[in-house]
This record gives sequence, structure tokens and C-alpha cells, in this order.
Amino acid sequence: MLKKVLNTIRSDIQAALERDPAARGVFEILLAYPGLHAVLGHRIIHWLWKHKLKLLARWLSHFNRFVTGIEIHPGAQLGRGLFIDHGMGVVIGETAEVGLNVTIYHGVTLGGVSLEKGKRHPTIADNVVIGAGAKVLGNITIGEGSRIGANAVVVNSVPPNSVVVGVPGQIVLRSKPARATPDLNHGQMPDAIGKSLTSVMARLEALEQNLRSHALEASDGNGGKMSGGRDNARILENPPMVHPPDHGVWRGEDFSI
Repeated sequence: MLKKVLNTIRSDIQAALERDPAARGVFEILLAYPGLHAVLGHRIIHWLWKHKLKLLARWLSHFNRFVTGIEIHPGAQLGRGLFIDHGMGVVIGETAEVGLNVTIYHGVTLGGVSLEKGKRHPTIADNVVIGAGAKVLGNITIGEGSRIGANAVVVNSVPPNSVVVGVPGQIVLRSKPARATPDLNHGQMPDAIGKSLTSVMARLEALEQNLRSHALEASDGNGGKMSGGRDNARILENPPMVHPPDHGVWRGEDFSI
């Protein structure tokens, strides 16, 4: 039992060393990392919770939150190697389950969306990274090796090896398997909706060009426009100003999003 506890503590410390480039040593992590303090404190509190000392466990979790700024319900199950970076504002609900080697950044919520008793919080599989400010809500599962982008709101289960961005979260399956180590590139967020709009705009522009050429062809022998061609030409002289972004940057007020 003692060996298992020590191995868990060692894994938690090693996670901070490996995933935080600012970490300069074990002593500094033990003294100055609130994420580690919250996790280690929770492991004791969770033991009390499982052994029916629920009021004491709740009081200690309240104190743990006061000291670290991280709120973890005593009933939550946390796997080895969990690293909570910075951690301020993190909330983990009672029935949440967190797997091995998970990384969570500040402002993350693993919350419930039901008043029913029972499982109502997310299950996070191994090697998942949850970016700053993300909200993962409900009895859903985040598949192994996935990455949740910063500020995403996830309300549906996510398959393994995926990236989730946006509100509500859009799921993008990776074209290649994730690396064995946690994917910390939570600033790389594919814009699924933006790409779709760009595609629609490009096709709309091609269609307008096609209509414009047809309007010019609809003329009589004297060079004057026939009725149908005249109407089409008038419309196309001042078409709705819808332009795709220029190298990912929207310009002016004449765009649709």
C-alpha cells in the first residue's frame, strides 16, 4: 500500500517536471506548485471520502480550495501523473474520472448538467490535454490521446485521437495517431466552421462570376441588354460584399461569419 502511494506521488511530481518547462527541480515543485498541492491533498481527501468520513473530507476539500484556488470534489477519481498547470479556477465535479497522465490548464471545468444522482460528470481517458478555460460538461467520455482547445465547450463524447475546438465543441479526428507523450499544443486549433465558410465563399464567388458572364452574353444584336440579362447585370454590378479571409485574417465589415 505504501509503495503504491509513493509511486503515485512520484508520478505526479514527474509529470510537472516533464510538462512544465519552467520547472527547475523537485524541491521547487514541492514548495511552489499549487496544482501538485491540490492533487496530493485530494488523494488524502478522497481516501477519507471512500472510508465514510464525508464531512471531514468536504471540509478539507474546502480548505484545499482556499489554499490552492483549485476545487476538486472529494468523490472525484484522479489517475496517476495528473498535472494541473497554474490551476486557478479549475473545478472537478464529484463523479468525474480522470485517467493517467492527463494535463489540465487553469480555468477548466469538469462539470455536470443534471440534477439526477449518479454519474453526471465527464470521464477523461489517458493522455488527454484540456486547454485553459475549457468546459467539459455532462456524463461524456473524452477519448485517449485527445486534446481540448482553450475555451472549448464540450458537451458530447469525443473519440480517441481527436482535437476539439469551439463553442459548442467541434470534433476533428486526427489524420495521424497522437504521440505517446501528451500533446501540449493546445494553441493549435483547427477552425472547422471557418474553413467551411471559406469554402462556401469561394464557391459563391465562382458562381457569381459564372452568372456575370451569362448576363453579358444575354444581349441583342445592337449591344443592348435583353430584359433577363439587364436584370442580372444590375444585380451583379453591386453584389453583396462577401470575401474570404486573407491569410486567416478577416478585413473590414463586408464579410459574413
